[in-house]
Amino acid sequence: MLLIINIGNSSLRFGIFDNNYNLKCNYSWIISSTPHRSLDEYIFIFRKTYHQYGIFSKFIQNIVIGSVVPSLTNVVKQSLYEIHKIKPIIVDRNSDSPIKHDSHQLGTDLYANAIAAYTLYKNQNTTYFLVVDFGTALSFTCIDKCGRLQGVIIAPGVNSSLNALIGNTAQLSKDIKLKKPSSILGQYTETCIQSGIIYGYLSMVEGLIHRVNQELKTNCFVIATGGFAHIYTPLTKKIHITDKLHTMKGLKILFHWNH
Repeated sequence: MLLIINIGNSSLRFGIFDNNYNLKCNYSWIISSTPHRSLDEYIFIFRKTYHQYGIFSKFIQNIVIGSVVPSLTNVVKQSLYEIHKIKPIIVDRNSDSPIKHDSHQLGTDLYANAIAAYTLYKNQNTTYFLVVDFGTALSFTCIDKCGRLQGVIIAPGVNSSLNALIGNTAQLSKDIKLKKPSSILGQYTETCIQSGIIYGYLSMVEGLIHRVNQELKTNCFVIATGGFAHIYTPLTKKIHITDKLHTMKGLKILFHWNH
């Protein structure tokens, strides 16, 4: 089996895949990446999770890590080595792949999003693919069907904006659920904020997709991923497909290109 870890600013997502080219994920789980933990804490959490899912560590033959948090990469790598005695493979934008780009600052998650879109959807009747990632940051990664990266848009993430609003405002409740309100005009503080965060971000997502389509003079095939994608996708026709494991699949594809 193949273990893939996507280390993000808010969470670590784990996926267990077969070692072949099948992109079906057998198990997937998330743990928070904050606060930072010690080597022994990560070893304990990983062993406990394996036990919870009935995963035998001896069956894991390869480990792949994609990370946008350098300070976490090494401790996660060391903890996995202690458990498996396997040296994890770190993939990033410098890894071999069919993607053509000139950026020296492209995050591993965005790179994985691009390669997954190119690999999985290149038979779609479209020239461009746009991956909208509702993660710690809200990102848009555009790639064409020839594997050329067209560019990226990055905006503050949904949860980051909500936390900033609540944290900097004395009288707002700290316990506001991120869900669609019953109407666009709220009557109470909670529904007013929900309307701003849900419909405000939805308008930005739809507006940016529209502007990208205008600039490229065609309509992109839009893939949504990330922790909040499931909230926004049902509210718009601009998104064609949602896949919470899209980034993980990109990391798996990168592994096969470099193994």
